[in-house]
Amino acid sequence: MSLVVLVGRDGPDPGRLLEELPGCVDEVVTVEAPGPGRPHRWPKLPRGDRIVLIEADGTMSPADVPHYLHYLDNGFDFVKGSRFIAGGVCTSYPVTRRMGHRLLLTTARFLYGQHLTDVWFGFCAFRKEFLALLEEQDEPLELVGPETVVHALHYGLRIAEVPSRETPGPVRKTTARTFHEGRRILHVLWRERPRNALLRFLSGHRRG
Repeated sequence: MSLVVLVGRDGPDPGRLLEELPGCVDEVVTVEAPGPGRPHRWPKLPRGDRIVLIEADGTMSPADVPHYLHYLDNGFDFVKGSRFIAGGVCTSYPVTRRMGHRLLLTTARFLYGQHLTDVWFGFCAFRKEFLALLEEQDEPLELVGPETVVHALHYGLRIAEVPSRETPGPVRKTTARTFHEGRRILHVLWRERPRNALLRFLSGHRRG
């Protein structure tokens, strides 16, 4: 399997993360943040038939990778981490981020019919075939994971959520940054919405 490591322009060196890789990782591919105004590009030639996406900032634990692969090998198309189910750990969840996350979850439920518990955490695994469906993206590198989750919703993949332990990373989230990132994710959720999203929304509204 291939581990794709997202390296931010001002983020820490991924060396420590690479020292903690489990034995199931066959290949490591790094994706570095491009210059301002330039979209990042997905690696075209990962050799593994399964791909795990992880950030290099130290908030995601490589020790969780085998757990993701287990679900991928047992019938699921897409496996994503959640800090908010039994066994998951969230190290920082201020009120502004909590409110924004609740809005994103509600939007995902009405537009896609999915009852996810964590949209913002981008630690995920999928099969190599899904890589061909991902477009060149212009989101900041830290939003690549959440946008990939939205693409999985858009294409109707069978998604499993597994508990993930967020570990303390660099302090960089201000209220303005949280608002900006949340707005970008909300935009992608709306842009990728299925054609029957309005009917689903109206149906759910009547039941509520």
